[in-house]
Amino acid sequence: MANPYGALFAAPGARAFTAAGFVSRMPLSMTGIGLITMLSELRGQYGVAGAVAATFTLAMALIGPQVSRLVDRYGQGRVLLPVTGVSVVALGLLLLCAHYDAPVWTLFALAALAGSMPSMAAMVRARWTEIYRDSPRLHTAYALEAVIEDVTFIAGPALSVLLCTTLFPEAGPLVAGALLAVGVTLFVMRRDTEPPARGTAQTVEGSALRDGSLRVLVLALVAGGAIVGTVDVVSVAFADEQGQPGATGLVLAVYAVGSCAAGLAFGAVTLRTPLPRLLVLSILGTAATTLPFLLVNSVIGLTVAVFFAGVFFSPTMITIMNLIERIVPAHRLTEGMTWATTGLAIGVALGSSLSGAAVDVFGPRGGFAVAITAGALCVAVAALGYRPLVAAVSARPVTPPPGGDFAPKAGQGAAPGGDGGTVTVAAATDRTDADLESAQRDADLADGATVTHHGPDATGRGVAGADRAGADRAGADRAGGAGAVLAGSGASDPASPVDSAAHASREADERQQCYVDCG
Repeated sequence: MANPYGALFAAPGARAFTAAGFVSRMPLSMTGIGLITMLSELRGQYGVAGAVAATFTLAMALIGPQVSRLVDRYGQGRVLLPVTGVSVVALGLLLLCAHYDAPVWTLFALAALAGSMPSMAAMVRARWTEIYRDSPRLHTAYALEAVIEDVTFIAGPALSVLLCTTLFPEAGPLVAGALLAVGVTLFVMRRDTEPPARGTAQTVEGSALRDGSLRVLVLALVAGGAIVGTVDVVSVAFADEQGQPGATGLVLAVYAVGSCAAGLAFGAVTLRTPLPRLLVLSILGTAATTLPFLLVNSVIGLTVAVFFAGVFFSPTMITIMNLIERIVPAHRLTEGMTWATTGLAIGVALGSSLSGAAVDVFGPRGGFAVAITAGALCVAVAALGYRPLVAAVSARPVTPPPGGDFAPKAGQGAAPGGDGGTVTVAAATDRTDADLESAQRDADLADGATVTHHGPDATGRGVAGADRAGADRAGADRAGGAGAVLAGSGASDPASPVDSAAHASREADERQQCYVDCG
């Protein structure tokens, strides 16, 4: 069986921008914890350290979508380097102010400016979308990105804390700034895979968040992120209560392993369930996996529980990204994806804060209750938003691109489309050789194209080629059948004397042959 992830990198430049994207997104997970570690060591003030890190995170949540909106309008190359420069310079000045004991207000001001750090995860996903739009491979690409994101959030904080505690207090944020500068520069240099700028009047009409279906997805991620934030905090509290504080790392690692493994497996399958329905199912699974938290009475039990909680997280994130690609117009796609990651970050912060307060009052069980509540809210959001999502997806049916190495082919499987369902081309099963020959002659006369007949297969089902013209189907219909059984170039000769009425008729016939399951 072919490796679906290896096939992604057949696209020229894919390896380079993926590697650069990995480097440039590491700072996101390194900076916040790095600021906390640095300031707590330099000043011994955990409250100030946490507040400065929170300012950085909040600034990213507010500024990130606006940066991505500019990227959609002007292009990655023109926006990312200046914005990254502001973030890197502000972070460097913040380190100097911390080192030389500058007034506290300077730390907050510079942390806010450093929060202009672009959402590189959205930039990478935008490039995959440009390469594999309407292809089944896009689902696999989103799965790969979800796994890479898990890896960065596992390795980033650990690396940052290690640098701060073993070298010097500023080392973690300093390396984060260097990785951001180098990674974004390498990323922008790959102009061959950069999505085109879509600077039109549409891009200044307002935020992508004005779309109600996108708000549903962002709210679902806020609730889902609250579960993630709760797991982080409660794992520490529960392990400490059990007298095994060193087990926290194992619990969180198993949570990440479950998420990564599920993401890889989910990305290797072809989607056939409509996307809105798949979202509801994955969210139901996510909410259900929070219930066993109330039953755990040992670190081993908690480890098993968080593993299954992680199993549903990546598929939910991947499905949401697939939905965003389907419902958000191309000229706002990067902004839409950034709002998704912003919603997740806000949810993680809320979950950490609320569960921490609950643990202080009720112990770890109180924190588990926060996770269960967040799961219930996530289900409510998915249930209330199901019909708007179905309507939004159905309003933008999949239009397969022209055949090519990096475009979906007939017979490859279902692209995420319609309601995420399968695109099925009807095929006749009762055609005779005379009918086929007549249909072929009619198609040749109508389109001036050379058509190759492949005939029915062993099951009697016609074999459909990757590029079929409407004339082929029109000819088959005139011969008395319901579907197309001809395959060939299907390309009209530009010089052929085909009038516009005939062309419109052929297009109508073609549309009638393609049914998108929106159920």
